[in-house]
Amino acid sequence: MIDVYTKPNCIQCTYTKRALDKAQLAYRELDITTPEHYAYVTETLGYAAAPVVVDDDFHWSGYRPDIIDGIALYHQREADIEKIAAQLPAAAHHSR
Repeated sequence: MIDVYTKPNCIQCTYTKRALDKAQLAYRELDITTPEHYAYVTETLGYAAAPVVVDDDFHWSGYRPDIIDGIALYHQREADIEKIAAQLPAAAHHSR
């Protein structure tokens, strides 16, 4: 699940959420103004501006539709690979 750290009245946050919705990527919105989220974003990740988007070990700050498009493609490829693997006979998973 993608985490999106946002703050109120943030245009870049709104655009980021719209882009994630358009790409059909599931995400969880977290309020960066809460102390624990603020500390994580600023101290652990090192960002000073919202939004901050975290997808596993990959993260960035700001409205980045180019990265969102890449993440969407990556997640689609993962889903495609899982579908193909599920259709293979069990022995095919261990051959080589």
